[in-house]
Amino acid sequence: MLLKNFRPQSKLVTKTTLVNKPKFPVIDAHDHLGEPFGGGWDKKPLNELLDLLDEAGVTHYVDLDGGWGEDILYRHLDYFKAKAPERFQIFGGVDWSKWESMGDGFADWAAGRLKAQKDAGAQGLKIWKPFGLHVKDDKGQLVKVDDARLNPIWEMAGELGFPVMIHVADPVAFFDPIDETNERWEEIGANPDWAFTSPPFPAFMEIMNGFFNLVKRHANTIFIGAHVGCYGENLDWVGKMLEDCPNYYIDFSARLGELGRQPYTARKFFIQYQDRILFGTDASPHLDSYRLFYRFLETDDEYFNYNTGENPGQGRWYVHGMYLPEDVLKKIYCENAKKVLKIL
Repeated sequence: MLLKNFRPQSKLVTKTTLVNKPKFPVIDAHDHLGEPFGGGWDKKPLNELLDLLDEAGVTHYVDLDGGWGEDILYRHLDYFKAKAPERFQIFGGVDWSKWESMGDGFADWAAGRLKAQKDAGAQGLKIWKPFGLHVKDDKGQLVKVDDARLNPIWEMAGELGFPVMIHVADPVAFFDPIDETNERWEEIGANPDWAFTSPPFPAFMEIMNGFFNLVKRHANTIFIGAHVGCYGENLDWVGKMLEDCPNYYIDFSARLGELGRQPYTARKFFIQYQDRILFGTDASPHLDSYRLFYRFLETDDEYFNYNTGENPGQGRWYVHGMYLPEDVLKKIYCENAKKVLKIL
């Protein structure tokens, strides 16, 4: 038998707690509605989406797809925001491709586009992971995350009251050699463009330290570190950044696999930083995904699949629930997002 065909079935007898509705209303602060990540909800009847969110207990939804470009931003503003303005927030983005042709004027131009996006209805800024990995300046040089030339963008976000949802790095194993020691070997094999082995890419900690510098430098701008601040494998490091940067928050979208394999540490972390964590799934509107997150947060279930598919998607391990206290749950489900996203 080939190792890739090995699918052991656990004989451990554990309980399964179904959580169809969360204990409190939910604000999904990190998700997608369009192709490819959102399942194409911009091509389906809106009432189907609203019914699904109602059934899941989700009262507000942040769509980050506007970060891919203004054409998508305006389309989603017209399709979702205009028809259900209380339900949706759509984030805008930066067109890094313009840097090559604009040269030294790029940052001021991009800052101006944020104003235009706000006038059109955008309520935040989404920065995707090509920033720090692929984005190059007009000289063809890779741009560092804390490049001071980009200060006008982050300062404008602060002036506009735009929270900056930022994703600058992927799981640490994506930066390691793709060999028999890599815990994400199967995942990278299925998605080879997710491999950022250093070299030629920057080292993981070079990106993260630059991110730390960026957030600390712009204290008047709210930053949200996507996916447990892009470093779910090291909660001590994430906690240090939260402590040093009062303008910094995180979500935990798409990271049940990381948090659930360190349940004691994760539970302590969520309780300690209960005022700085936002709920998000990054799974598009999907009932089973929402209920899996609710189970993880609310129950003490042991050793269960953190993926809605047949097999775990990020590594060959299972996870354990955190059974968070109700006061903590309420903050993470909705209260923190209300403050950061200015939801009345």
